This record gives sequence, C-alpha cells and structure tokens, in this order.
Amino acid sequence: MHSRYKTYLCIVIDKIPKNKQLILFDGVCNLCNSSVLYAIKRDKNEKFLFAPLESDIGNKIIQKFSIDTKETDSILLYNPLKDSLTYKSTAALLIAKQLGFPTNILTLFLIVPKAIRNWVYNYIAKNRYKWYGKKESCMIPTPELKAKFID
Repeated sequence: MHSRYKTYLCIVIDKIPKNKQLILFDGVCNLCNSSVLYAIKRDKNEKFLFAPLESDIGNKIIQKFSIDTKETDSILLYNPLKDSLTYKSTAALLIAKQLGFPTNILTLFLIVPKAIRNWVYNYIAKNRYKWYGKKESCMIPTPELKAKFID
C-alpha cells in the first residue's frame, strides 16, 4: 500500500474516538436501516457510531482489512482501540451484547459454532432485499441522529 494512501487512511480512521465502535451497514437495505435505528434507540451508553458501507470511511475500512464485498456484504464492527474488525453473526452478537436487556441475551448464540451462525446470517443476508426491500440511496439521518453517524 502506498505510504501517502496509508497516511490518509489513518487520518480517516482516526476520526473514530477510541471509546466508540463503528458499525458499518448496508445503507440501502431496509432491514439494515431498521437494525441501525434499533441499535441507536438502545445504545444507552453511546458506545457506537454508524456509517454506511458505501461511505468514504466504510470504503477505507474495507480496503484496510482487504474485505471482499462480494463475499462479505454484511454488517461490520470496527473497534479502533483494538484496530480490529468483526463481521456477520459475530459482529451482530457483539453489538447486541452492548444494547442492554433483553437484547444482550442474544449473545448466548456465541456458543453456536461460527459456521452455523454465519450460514443462518448468510441466508438472511442473501434474501434481505427480497424480504424487506431496498432504498434507492443511503438513509439520511435526521438532525437529532446526525451526531451518531460518521462519514
């Protein structure tokens, strides 16, 4: 990776406070948008920031971690403190863990082998547009929600 590009990538990713985690989601997916609104409503400790996968920061993180978006068109959870990325069912369950009761009970599914969890996740992801629909463009947050989004 070119050093000027690496510097730009670090600057973009450094915009994420170390005490937050960034949830990257499919900005045109109705199910994904509903899930983001669900998480925002229950994020009482304000642990999360949000950005569409299609955003500038989404693209930078995808490139940094060499994510093949044809293979992984899912929710991504970036932890700037650990400089780590989780995705698919593990990301969803780690998010649920921080959303309080009763949502955090879903973390019990972490005992299920990842291959099985991701098979279910992939099945839902593959059918999400058919079942829940798709927007023409990414969600535009209301002024009240704008502070929870990063671009």
